[in-house]
Order: sequence, then C-alpha cells, then structure tokens
Amino acid sequence: MGLAIPALEGRFFRPPLPDGYVLRPRLCERLGAGLQGRLLLVCAPAGFGKSSLAVEFCQSLPGHWKSLWLGLSPRDNDPGRFLERLLDGLQHSFPGLGSQALGLLKMRQRHQPFAFEEWLDGLLDELALHLSTTTPLLLVLDDYHLAQGPVLDRCLQFFLNHLPAGLLVLVTSRQRPEWHLARLRLSRQLLELNEQDLRLTHGESLDLFERHSSSLRGEALHNLIERSEGWVAGLRFWLLAAAQASSDMAVPQVLQGGAGLIRDYLLEEVIDCLPPEVQAFLYDTAPQERFCGELCDAIRESHDSAQILRYLQSHQVFLVPLDEHGHWFRYHHLFSDLLRSRPPSNALVPAASLHLRACRWFSAQGLLDEAVEQALRAGHLDVAANLVQNLSEEQLLAEQNVGMLLRWKMDLPDSLLVSTPRLIVLYAWALALACQLDAAEELASHLTHFLPAPSATAQKSMLAQWLALSGIIARGRGDRQKTQAYCGEALLSLPHKRYGQRMVCLSTLSNLAIADGDLWRARGLNRESLELAQRVGNPLFEALAHYDRARVLQARGEVLRALDEVRQGLQRLQGLPTQRLYAARARLTLYEGYLLIQRLQPEAGRIRLLAGIHEARACRDISVLVGYCAIASEEGRNGEFAKAFAELAEAERLMHIWDVPPIYYLAMITLLKCQLWLAQGRIDLAEAWLGRLEQTYNGDRPAAAPEFHLQLPLHIQLQQAQLDALRGPPAAAQQRLSKLVEQGQACGSQLLSVMAWNQWVMLLLATAREAEARPLFARAVEATTGGALLPFQPLAQAHPGWMREQLLQGPDTSLRQSLLALLPAQAVRESTEVLQPSQPIESLSTRELAVLHLIAQGCSNQEISDQLFISLHTVKTHASHINSKLGVERRTQAVARAQELGLLGESR
Repeated sequence: MGLAIPALEGRFFRPPLPDGYVLRPRLCERLGAGLQGRLLLVCAPAGFGKSSLAVEFCQSLPGHWKSLWLGLSPRDNDPGRFLERLLDGLQHSFPGLGSQALGLLKMRQRHQPFAFEEWLDGLLDELALHLSTTTPLLLVLDDYHLAQGPVLDRCLQFFLNHLPAGLLVLVTSRQRPEWHLARLRLSRQLLELNEQDLRLTHGESLDLFERHSSSLRGEALHNLIERSEGWVAGLRFWLLAAAQASSDMAVPQVLQGGAGLIRDYLLEEVIDCLPPEVQAFLYDTAPQERFCGELCDAIRESHDSAQILRYLQSHQVFLVPLDEHGHWFRYHHLFSDLLRSRPPSNALVPAASLHLRACRWFSAQGLLDEAVEQALRAGHLDVAANLVQNLSEEQLLAEQNVGMLLRWKMDLPDSLLVSTPRLIVLYAWALALACQLDAAEELASHLTHFLPAPSATAQKSMLAQWLALSGIIARGRGDRQKTQAYCGEALLSLPHKRYGQRMVCLSTLSNLAIADGDLWRARGLNRESLELAQRVGNPLFEALAHYDRARVLQARGEVLRALDEVRQGLQRLQGLPTQRLYAARARLTLYEGYLLIQRLQPEAGRIRLLAGIHEARACRDISVLVGYCAIASEEGRNGEFAKAFAELAEAERLMHIWDVPPIYYLAMITLLKCQLWLAQGRIDLAEAWLGRLEQTYNGDRPAAAPEFHLQLPLHIQLQQAQLDALRGPPAAAQQRLSKLVEQGQACGSQLLSVMAWNQWVMLLLATAREAEARPLFARAVEATTGGALLPFQPLAQAHPGWMREQLLQGPDTSLRQSLLALLPAQAVRESTEVLQPSQPIESLSTRELAVLHLIAQGCSNQEISDQLFISLHTVKTHASHINSKLGVERRTQAVARAQELGLLGESR
C-alpha cells in the first residue's frame, strides 16, 4: 500500500473509506494501468463515488509509491492560493523545495497580474531534482470542479504539459476540466474513467445491500437496483431510509428521486448550483422520455437547446446518451423523478402546452407513436385519435407492437374508438394480435354501422378486412375450417394496397398447414409471402416471412437452414432504429435461441432466448412462450427441475396478466410439465395429464395445434411412448414410435422421425436388443443431415460406447464429428487411433491454445475476452484460426479434435 504523506494540520488529510463501502478492484486495476502516465481523470456526476474510489486507489498503491491528497474548495479558485497549498504539501515530502518560490507567491497582490507559468516553470525544474522514479508520488486533486476556472485551468494545463518524471496526477471532478488532452491521449499518458465506468455493477450493488444486512430480496431488490442505474448515492440513501424505518412496513419499496434524502441531495448538490436558465431547461424537458436539441427547441420555442445540452454534458448533470452520435438523451431516472415531482412555481408555459408542442414536433418527424403519447399526456384525446387514424394497418401488422395501441385504448373513450371504420379496424387488429379474441370480434362487428359504404370499392375493401380479421380470430380459437374459409376468401378480395393483411393471412394459413402436417403447402405459402414482402420492400414483413420459412425448415429437420433463415431475417432488421421494439425481431431472436439449443449450443441459445423474452414482453407478443418453454426444457435436461417449473410458472403468470385465452398456451406448458414429471419419475401425474392432452388433440374431433407448438399432437405421442416404456412392456411404446416414424416420413418431418428413432433405439438397448437398434440408429443419423443434434443427447449420455462404435463404422463426415463431440471425453479418447487426421495439423500459437482451453471449459467469447484481457473481436479471430487449423467448423468439433490430438491434456 502506498504511503500517505502525514497531514499538515488537516489540510492534506485523506478521508477514510465510508462504512460499508464496497471495494471496486476492477476500477483500481484500470487506474493502476495508468501509473506510467501523467494524468488519471475521474469525471462523473455527484454521488458516483469518485472520491471514495480515489481513496481506495491510494490505499492499493504499490508500497514504493507515496501519495499527496489535496481536497479542493471554492477558495482554491485563486491560482495563487491553490499553488501555495500545493507547495506546502510538496515541501513536507521534500523539505526546502521552492522556498524562494513560496516567498514570491506570498508577496503577490491578488489585484496585480502574476506570471504563473514562469513561476511554475522554475518550481517544476526544482521539483524534478527531488523526485525519483523509484519512489514516485501520486498527487490527488479531489473535487476539482469546486475550484475550476479559466485561469486555474490554464495553470494546471501548463503543470501537466511539463510534469517531471516520478509525479502522477489524479483528478476527480463533476465537470470536465477545460484542458487540451489530445496529446496526452495520443501518447497514452492519460487514463479516464467516466460515469459509465463508475456505475455499480449488479454484483457490486448486491454486495452493498449484503454489507448493510438489507432484508430486501427477489424482484423488489432487482427493480430497485435497476432503477438506481448504478448510482452509489441513490442506493446509500435508500439504505439509510430503510435503517431509519420503524418497521418493515415503513421500509421504502421503491427508489424515488422526488422524495426524501435523494431529493434534498440532488437539489442542494446539483440543481440549485446551476444557472437559472439551465434550471428552467431541466424542468421544461424533464417530462420527455427522450429528447434531442431540436425537440427541446420546439418545446421551449427557442434556439439555444444544443448549447445548454453541451453545458449539461460538460458539467456532468445526470444526462444519459442514447446513441453513439450524442443526438438523443434522457435524464437519469432518479433525477427526472425529482424534476417531474417539483415543477417550478413560476413556470411560464403549462405542462399540457409543452406536451402539445412535443406532439407536433414528433408528428412532423413521422414518429407517430411518440406523437400520440404526447397528445394523450396533454389531455387532447381528439388529437390522439386523429393521429392513431394516420397509423396504417400495414405499419401495425409489420411492427405488431400491440402493447402500444392497447395503452392508448385505455385512454381513449369508447365513443371515439367506434367513430370511424379506420379506428375500428386498427383496434380490432390490435386486440386480435393480443389474443383478445372476444373483444376483437365485438369491435369488428361495429363495422356494420358503416355499411353500405360510400362506394362499391370501399365496401369490398371493408368486407375483405373483416374477413381477414375473422380468419385470424378463428385461428386463435383453433377452428380449422373457418380459418381456411375466411383467410382464403380474404386473399381473393383484399386490394393490393392491403399487403399487410395479405401477409398475415398467408402466414396464418402456413401456420395451419404445418399444424396439419402439410409441409409442402406451408412451403408454397411461405414462398408467396416472402415474394410479396420483397416486392413491397418492407423489412419487417420480410423478417416475418423468414421466420415462417424457418419454422417449416425446422419441422422438416433442416435446423442449419432454419438457423440461416432466421439470421437472414435479423439481417433485414439491422437498419431499423435500435431503440424501437419489434415483435418480428423478438420472434426471430427467440427462434434463433431455440435452434441453437437444437444444435447443442445451450449457452449461446440461452443468451438469445433471454434477449428475445425481453423484447417480446415489451411488445406484448405471446411468442415469449417459446423463450420460457425452451429455457425450462433446458433446465429440465440439466436436472434443475425447480428452475424449470419456475420458468413455466412465470410464463403462466404473464399469460394471466395479459388475459390470453388458455387455448394459446395451456397445452404447450402442460406438455412440457409432463416431460419434466417423466424425468422426475412422477409417472402418475404425467399419465393423467397426457391422457387429457391426448383426448383433446388426438381424439375423435381434435383441436388445432396452438400457434407456437404446431406439432404438439405428435409430441404428445412421443411423451406417451416414453410413458409406455416406463410402465412396460415395451411393445406398446415400440408400436407408438413406429407409427410416429411413419407419420414423420409421410409429411416430411424428419426432425420428428429422428426424435422417434432415437427414443426407439434407447428402448431397444434397454431391453438388450442391440441388433435391432443398429439399423434404426443408422437411419436416424442418415436423416440428421439438417443439423439437429439435440435428439442424440440422451443416447450419447446413456450409451456412449455403443454410439461411438456405430459412428466409427460410418463415413467420416462433419456430422459424425459433431455427434462424436457429444460423447463423454473417455469415449472420444478411445477413438483417437481411428480418427487420426489425414493431413498434418498446423500448430496453434500460445494464445490460440489459451483460447482453446477456455472453449473446452465451456466459456463464452465474452468470458474468454474478460479472462485473457483481449477484445471480443480478437477472441473471434483466434476461434476462427483454431477451427481452420484443426479442420473443423464449430466449437464442439474443435474441442473433440483437440482432445484427439492431445492438445488439451486432461483439462476437460
């Protein structure tokens, strides 16, 4: 630890760390990387722990370092006083330093000019004779913003430019100093930490609560940490309020910036210190969720907003950038809480007028959703309704962000909603997409009030829209015949400009065709849908068409092609605004995660599933079920049954909140519960519920499979076969699996056939009928050219030796390598002599071997980046070189090949 210079009558006292302080070694390590430079600059708003971090860093300095702490105040704004204090501190470490220089300082008169640069030049020359690189000195200037001014900035600029070796300066400030730092950056003599760096991580926030023995747990704790946005002071004030509460009931459950200690702190430390015109700007713009200079000008009817935004940025006033270009911003949540809860008493413009101005600006920019929100907040419901009518059905159906329309619906009176055919159609579509089938049907019935239409063309268009809506509602209810009839007739009568509704009808019919096992018809409908989307040039509809195509490919067992289709869809969305939410992107992201799990890449799959869940929830899109069910299934395969059931419970809870009819989700979740019960050996539960599902979806009058589990009836049969095998004798299970294979082959569903074959092989091996199992396994491998590896996982775990023997008898293909990689390490090592590479392997570099070892441990690219201190791009480059040198395509193959070659030793 670095030695602190003893205090001189308290003037150079380094404060202790506060009680309960959470150490931040990651930041100290970053600061330590700048010890060979000249300047460490820590710049962030009030309450982000700048001074505490500086104290911790001083305490963590290597033993040969010394430190001098200089806490600044407004009085130090005078350069003469600042330099006098600095020289006092330096003299204690270097007696006799600058005696003559100090005399000159004390003789000066404040009203007379003084040549500070000439004075500093002489002092620095003398200081260089005392300093030593073997015992360097860290000079800490804490709270520089309190003393900052033009003259002192120039003085410190000269000081930094001529800093002698053996001296390093650490500056903490709420405001960026007016120094020219380009040369220091270029020469790597400067290390900077900003607000984003100083935000507490989730783990550090949890550590802070544990140190204060907080009883807050679960979602409430997560929400509080998320709302704090890493602001140390906000969390500390909450903990203080909780400690002062007389009972658990009195403990504040939310972090609120407009009340209590946080309010007082922000007022005293931030807002009251700002010029009046800046304060007025803050209050005028605080109601906006996001803002830019042009929007602020429109709201305030002024032309200086860009200048004030630059001021807020330079003075670190809780401004959060929303893009890389510094165009859009928002305020820290707790800061905006205060501004919104304390409008100025002398406000010249009412809040409603400010919202109406914002509404006009957003509308002029074509940002309709935000314009409507502003009109509603202004209380102008008629303006909001007129704006909603400007939203085209195509835009609604492309984005499918129905949560937005349903929020608006709550604020608009029913009389407005049924006042025009356009509003009726828009909100009926929103309700149908939100699975509010009865409400959608009731609202659509109001279209009859506008019949006959003014013209035959208008009447035909209105009836066609009603048909399309009725088809979607019928599909939601599982009515095959009505869906086919309504959607088919709508496609014949919809005008070409209603391409969005045509796309939805095509997608619905394709969805139903997959459920009916008619994959060829589904494929043809997909092709027509994609061609239409490309013809109109709508990227969202193109993305949805790629999503539908991927579902057909996956049903056929073409997992790799399906994955490629999903990524093509995501590629089409890359040019859209990242801050907007899209159901199409949510669905593609979720499906990418699901397909990655089929490829036995669970870690990458989970990341994509969680991202998809987040966006689908925000859009109120029921595709979120795919995410929860896929994660629950993966947890079940890992034996984490409690976590699996918790995921399913959260999915059910969400469906209840959204008031989604059980037909959409109940069977899907129940079937997965049966899978978990069978894995747990709870046969009675599984038997009871599988019987109910069997009767509903495979009985005399079977219901249509739900939208997000189109092959649910066949998967019920798979579960029934597993149940038959557990109950015995095996003949019933074998008969059921044989029938499933036939059904899969008949409709082109190779994936279902592969799943049935693998289950059948497991059954035969369990009953010592190995000879019968061999040809079935060969057929399963032959049918797996599409890349689905997950069906083989149970067999690889239960019978690795047998599976290895069968694979080695077949041709050496990339599929064989992937399947061999599923086997336990011992089984793979036993095959080394058979799988010697035909060509010499190019040697791996030391860094590539390090990356390979971490890949073998299951680390993600980001984790490898963190552990080896290299960029994510460099990790990907090394991984690509590793695959190329080992002659493989994927991670699992690389690990298997490396084990064969003895490159990993016994590390796995």
